[in-house]
Amino acid sequence: MIKNGHHQTNTSGKDAGTTLGATACSPEKRRRIIRVWCDGCYDMVHYGHSNQLRQAKAMGDYLIVGVHTDGEISKHKGPPVFTQAERYKMVRAIKWVDEIVEGAPYVTTLETLDKYNSDFCVHGDDITLTVDGKDTYEEVKKSGRYRECKRTQGVSTTDLVGRMLLMTKAHHSNIGSSDYQQHTDNFGKGLQGPKGHSPWTGVSQFLQTSQKIIQFASGQEPQPGDTIIYVAGAFDLFHIGHVDFLEAVYKLSDKPYVIVGLHFDQEVNRYKGKNYPIMNVHERTLSVLACRYVSEVVIGAPYAVSRDLLDHFKVDLVCHGKTEVFPDKDGSDPYTEPRRKGMLRTVDSGNSLTTDNIVQRIIKNRLLFEARNQKKEAKEMAVIQAMKRREEEKAMERAQAQAVL
Repeated sequence: MIKNGHHQTNTSGKDAGTTLGATACSPEKRRRIIRVWCDGCYDMVHYGHSNQLRQAKAMGDYLIVGVHTDGEISKHKGPPVFTQAERYKMVRAIKWVDEIVEGAPYVTTLETLDKYNSDFCVHGDDITLTVDGKDTYEEVKKSGRYRECKRTQGVSTTDLVGRMLLMTKAHHSNIGSSDYQQHTDNFGKGLQGPKGHSPWTGVSQFLQTSQKIIQFASGQEPQPGDTIIYVAGAFDLFHIGHVDFLEAVYKLSDKPYVIVGLHFDQEVNRYKGKNYPIMNVHERTLSVLACRYVSEVVIGAPYAVSRDLLDHFKVDLVCHGKTEVFPDKDGSDPYTEPRRKGMLRTVDSGNSLTTDNIVQRIIKNRLLFEARNQKKEAKEMAVIQAMKRREEEKAMERAQAQAVL
């Protein structure tokens, strides 16, 4: 398996053999591979999805990810932003994934777990509902073959779609601005009032920590004989176009060590304009680190690829895609130095998808996406209200029992 640009022979998970009562098993059983199942839409794959899969992989040794079809998602949630072929490829590119199952059923059953020899399935601590409001994990929960991981705060597909529609720069540094707050209120406008908002579909602020970066990073240095390849850009809304480019770069060498330079938000906004980047630099860092073709990330890389940068990282090759190269602030070519050294290569990934194209998809289908999120939140709120009523009924029963005693 490839992790952050290096081939790994050790497939043991961090907690391998310890989550299923290993202490009570024989040594032979303790050594067996724990197979973990995850499934989902994985639409507009972001670092929240990657973090879920990272946590799931740590619960076992081998991670299988089921991805739903466009038809299944449209039936239960509404239209996806990306096609199923795009979503399959995005999930394959996440470094913690060992295998994917295309066209996985929307409702997770024991039959599915058994078919793929999975010990248990893992999902975040939110809830996923069918079109008729039923928990898609009800069967596996009842059987004891369900594990839960922490949902990543501060990111959701709903939030990212909203940022694209809002067209302000509030998300770059201050998510609490009045414009942004109005967006969070309006995006689920059909659900305002005493019922409130679902905690799973709402928007919250992402706070970067050093621990989160450590969890995502490989921590591996270049090895003797590695070809050190440098690429730079915004890598905003990390998508299949980026994946195809990085895969093409990775395949340029037998032993690649790919370093991605990420530009700061202000720099990206200078050459892209509008409300770009959609994701701030902290979010983009995690998204890129989760890619199996990436070895290292330079956070806030200089726009011009200088001699100092090339010398510092001992770069052998600098690559750029077929997209336009914007001039530096002074009008100069940011790739002057690698051109002079003869180490600049243009890489054609065969994929012309850009972040602009994704934004246009969202804007074109704005009403469909708003309706989808309102429908999703309505189902979640109904479940929350039902759970609340059950808790109140249990509390009343306990109080009555105490009164009898």
